[in-house]
Amino acid sequence: MATFKKITTKEGSAWNVDYYDPQGRRIKKRFKKKAEAEAYLAKVVTTIKEEKYEAILEKKKETLVTFNEMADQYTESSRFQKSFASFKTVIIPVLRRAFGEKILAKISDLDLETFRNRRRGEISKRGTLRSPARVNRELAVLKHMLNKAVEWGMLEVSPFKRGKSLMFKENNERLRFLTEEEVEPLLSACLPHLRPIVETALLTGMRAGELLSLRWDQIVNGMIYLKDTKSNKPRQIPISERLEQVLKEVRRRHQLKSPYIFCNKEGKQFNDLRTSFKSACRKVGIVDFRFHDLRHTFASHMVMRGVGLRAVQELLGHCDMKLTMRYAHLAPGHLRDSVNVLNDLGGGKQEEGKLFGLDRRIKP
Repeated sequence: MATFKKITTKEGSAWNVDYYDPQGRRIKKRFKKKAEAEAYLAKVVTTIKEEKYEAILEKKKETLVTFNEMADQYTESSRFQKSFASFKTVIIPVLRRAFGEKILAKISDLDLETFRNRRRGEISKRGTLRSPARVNRELAVLKHMLNKAVEWGMLEVSPFKRGKSLMFKENNERLRFLTEEEVEPLLSACLPHLRPIVETALLTGMRAGELLSLRWDQIVNGMIYLKDTKSNKPRQIPISERLEQVLKEVRRRHQLKSPYIFCNKEGKQFNDLRTSFKSACRKVGIVDFRFHDLRHTFASHMVMRGVGLRAVQELLGHCDMKLTMRYAHLAPGHLRDSVNVLNDLGGGKQEEGKLFGLDRRIKP
C-alpha cells in the first residue's frame, strides 16, 4: 500500500510519499507540492501493479543475475572452506535444480516456502522422509548464498528478509549413550584399525573429524591440542592414563611412518568410519547408535561420575552451556544439591521434617 501525507518542516509544508517496494524495502519520497506527490504516488501504484517498476524503483541491472550465475561465483568463493567439502558440495546441486535459471530478484518467499515443503515431503536415499534437520541445512546454505549475492551487488534484498522464519523445529533431545556393559563388547567387535579410534573417542569426546585429522604434533606434555574444531575455537584435552596406553600402542604399530595418529598401512588418513563402525555395532547387537554417540557416551559417564558440567563443557568444546545441559539430569543429586543452598532461608534452625508437617525443632 502506498500513501502520502502532509508534514511540516523548518522550511515549511511538504508532502511525503510512503510505500514498500516489491523487495520489501520501505521507500519515502518528499515533495514540496501536493500535485507532485500525487503524480508520483499514482505512478508508483501503476508501475507496481503492472510489474514494470525498474525505472520508478531504480532497480539495478545486477538484479537480472540468475541463481546459477550466482552459484558459480559462490562455489568459486567458498570451495576452500571446510564446510564446502563436507556438505555444500552436496547441497548446492540440490539448490541449482530448484532455482537454476531463475532471476535472483524474482525469487520470492513463496518460492522458498515451496522449496522447503517439497524437500520435507520427499523420500531420501534411505527410504524415509527427509529430516527437518537436513532441510534446515539446505535452507541455511541457500540463505547464506542469497546474503552473499546482496553483498556482491547481485541482489537488492534477500527474500529471507521479507517473510517469517522457514526453519523447522528440530528434535535435538536425542541422547543415546553406551552403558558400561556395552562398551567392552563393542571394542572387542571393532577391527584392529577401528578399536583405538573408538576407544579414543570414548576417552576424549572428540568428534570423528577431529579424530581422523589428529596428528602426533598435536600431543604435547600430556595434552591434546585441537585447533581445527567445529566452533573454530581451539581446545585442550588432557590425556588420561588409559588413553596414553592406547596412543603408545598405536605409535608402536605404525612406527611414526605418518604424521597422522590414525592411518592406514600406507600412512594415509581414513576417509570414513561409518561402514566398519556399523558392522561392529551389528555384531554385538547395539542398535540405534552412531559414531557421534560415542561423544555422548563420554559426556554422560563423566557427569554420572560427578564431573561438573562446566568442565564437561570445556572438554566438549561447547560454546553454549545449553548444549551441555542435556547431560544435567545424569548428575547424581544435581537438583537436590541446588535446593540445599536454601536450607537456612528464613533464619530458623529447623530440620527438613518441618516442611512436611512434622514439628521437629532443634531444642536449645
